[in-house]
Amino acid sequence: MKEYIVKRIKQGYLTITGQEMHPVWEMANVNSDFSYPWENQKAPKTNFRALHDDEYLYFRFDVEDDNVLTFVDEDHKMEVVHSDRIEIFFRQDEKLNPYYCLEMDARGRVLDYVTRYYRDFDYEWSWPESKNLDVKASENTNGYAVEGAIKLSSLEGLGLLKDRVLEAGLYRGYCMKLPEGQVEADLRWISWVKPDSKDPDFHIPSSFGKLKFEN
Repeated sequence: MKEYIVKRIKQGYLTITGQEMHPVWEMANVNSDFSYPWENQKAPKTNFRALHDDEYLYFRFDVEDDNVLTFVDEDHKMEVVHSDRIEIFFRQDEKLNPYYCLEMDARGRVLDYVTRYYRDFDYEWSWPESKNLDVKASENTNGYAVEGAIKLSSLEGLGLLKDRVLEAGLYRGYCMKLPEGQVEADLRWISWVKPDSKDPDFHIPSSFGKLKFEN
């Protein structure tokens, strides 16, 4: 499995804004190892960073996108599925029973849901208590940025953070065209780990890697 080291920072050093990158992010390892798993061409640039302190996991995606598309009708969380977005899935183990998903767009909207293998989605589920998850985002000249902070106690409560390791999938939905009438959005799929699947599918065990927390 691919591994990413989440470096430690001092408590209170970082407040997420979703805007220009705070200097503290320079301490983080930069993961730019993202690709089109199902296409024979280079994917637009995606950078992922993560840090942690004693209370939170912080993450930031900076993505290259020359035409950021977000679908807005009723401004409901399900509209994220029709938009440019980044995604993080967390699992307890490779059985994927259950696993937890966050899909976040350039407006900072969050589609959070719980799933059981295979594709048994519960979109009524929300991350436990709003204070445990904070996400902010903004568009910029290169594309968009998404920052988030997740309380470690909520990850532990869901059985996800074990021995300072999170098993996580890091993905991106690159929207080429917004939905129109009965035609669904046109999306291409970008991933950190190349899943063992002939057809596009992140909801399988082979799409996950590990986020290892530095002591």
